[in-house]
Amino acid sequence: MLLQAQGPEAASDPAYATLSSAYQALQSKQYDAAIELFLKAIGQAPGRAAIRKDLAYAYLKVGENEAARDQFAQAMSLDPADFHVALEYAYLCHDTGMKAAARRVFDRVRKTGDPPSRATAEQAFRNIDGPLAAGIERWTKALELVPASFSAHHELATLAEQRDDLELAARHYQRAWEILPARRQTLLDLGRTWKALNRVDEANAALLAAAWGSEPRAREAARELLPDRYPYVQEFRRTLELDSGNIDLRRELAFLLLAMDRQPEAEREFLIVLEKAPDDLLSCAQMGFLYLVRDEKSRAMPLLEKVLKSNDVSLANRVRAALKMPLLDAAGGAVSEDPKVMAERSLKSGYLKDALQYLHAAHRADPADGWVSLKLGSTYNILHLDQEASRWFSLARRSPDAAIAADADRSFRNLRAALKRFRTTLWLYPLYSSRWHDVFAYGQIKTEVKLGNLPFRPYVSLRLFGDTRLTTGGPIPQYLSESAGLFAVGVAARSWRGMTLWGEAGTAVSYVDRRPQSRTTADYRGGLSFGRGFGHGMGGESPGWFFETNADALYFSRFENDFLLYGQTRIGLTPPPLGSIETQLFWNNNLVRDAKGLDWANFIETGPGVRFRWQWMPRPLVFSVSGVRGYHLSSQYYRRADFLDVRAGFWYAITR
Repeated sequence: MLLQAQGPEAASDPAYATLSSAYQALQSKQYDAAIELFLKAIGQAPGRAAIRKDLAYAYLKVGENEAARDQFAQAMSLDPADFHVALEYAYLCHDTGMKAAARRVFDRVRKTGDPPSRATAEQAFRNIDGPLAAGIERWTKALELVPASFSAHHELATLAEQRDDLELAARHYQRAWEILPARRQTLLDLGRTWKALNRVDEANAALLAAAWGSEPRAREAARELLPDRYPYVQEFRRTLELDSGNIDLRRELAFLLLAMDRQPEAEREFLIVLEKAPDDLLSCAQMGFLYLVRDEKSRAMPLLEKVLKSNDVSLANRVRAALKMPLLDAAGGAVSEDPKVMAERSLKSGYLKDALQYLHAAHRADPADGWVSLKLGSTYNILHLDQEASRWFSLARRSPDAAIAADADRSFRNLRAALKRFRTTLWLYPLYSSRWHDVFAYGQIKTEVKLGNLPFRPYVSLRLFGDTRLTTGGPIPQYLSESAGLFAVGVAARSWRGMTLWGEAGTAVSYVDRRPQSRTTADYRGGLSFGRGFGHGMGGESPGWFFETNADALYFSRFENDFLLYGQTRIGLTPPPLGSIETQLFWNNNLVRDAKGLDWANFIETGPGVRFRWQWMPRPLVFSVSGVRGYHLSSQYYRRADFLDVRAGFWYAITR
């Protein structure tokens, strides 16, 4: 009946119902739901360019520019005459760092498109091509002055590749590699360019060198460009002619020769490896095994003993097995045959690479084990391999165990937010202070932009600092907070081992009239922040002790161009949940110092505290109460040097 009401076209369209739901979701701004429905519709009607175009616009609504770009590319291939789609694709290529592809599409549209598209594409093409041509000319002149400059050769090659002058790009990538062979990322660039020039053998040699012994991202990118098969011996040989110092590649060739029963050749390669890298444990172990088989113990044992004394427990156990010695686990205890048990021991001991091996073994034994998938995601996350971590968290979300699925879903969403181009964070911290008989409120909303693989992110933010009482009263009244909103733009470096460097410039707008002071004040601030935690956190897998520390070294222009140091530590116990209540008991130790000796910015505090939350609450919401005794470190003639304060409030933070 419904199909008759919809008409014959709807009845014959397999994607009609799905698309109707998708457009309804778009209209109600349920973009994630719309995206899922468009993807389903593509499976039902894969040849429809319009569906991919609408999906691309939906991706743009949620800030997924790269996903939108890929869908516009598919739509363009299905309908090459849709020049509007081609322009959208080209603009997104430019915005996501694919300048060569953007220039290529703009060039095509300016020559073959309809009149409005040609005009738009012509201007966009000039905007890309002009700076590229000028940059090539500038770096060419720089090389006339400094011919052996790696950066000049590499920059010139990059610009030439973006301008589709591939011969020029290959020539300068090769020269850059010759100047700085330790940077194997250049081999990826060179291989990619040679491949575009159809110089297949040379391209595969460069890519093979980049795929072994490079930084992880270059290695993965190179492997995606290589043929989908294992390399041949002659390809290894050709690559080593290009990159003779590549220890990982030469060792791989030696193992290949060994597998092909070409033992004399394999031994020659292992000996070259040991000549260049005497502490290469894999080569030490393999040569030791080969000598041991030939009963040449005097030559085998020095190599095998070097492996036994190393921290590589897995490899050392292979040697122990060959020598008929008892095996040890990562913590030095007896080996368990259960890979999950071994993985857990390795994780507790900090042997992450061993843990990955055991976890993968456990996953092969039981692919449906959600705990294993969750631990794989966590381990890859600790190793900063976030794309791989996200894949395992996504798998663990399907676990029938509700706790594992919830934990994995939370981790997956956190990682997805970190990998997004745009990331918005909101935090709020209102609290009551008995010392000031006042309620304070602090908060910030910040939107960061991820620019490719750059080590920093620009952002815009709005901070709020306020209180209800406003001043202290008494003979020398003082304001108790800034009572202002701070609008700022800034930049923050990627966090490294808990440390983050940041700086921003903005304007503070006070909501309190403090005449003769102006309500708007320029504000420049920045510094270095550090935060780490250890032990058993609230809501963790088990109770136990924990330790947290936060430290900030900050510059504030508004406070007499002062430098401040904040230090906070909490050490305490996370007890088992009491019914549905999760708690933490801890001791506070706080220190604030500044460079100018201002009375409000120099004090110490210490005292007990408790955090608590109910399990049904949102995970980021935590209540806290602390009682501290403090002591001012600078002279104050108008108030006591010591004080007591009871503080109660809550913390809430979300990221999207």
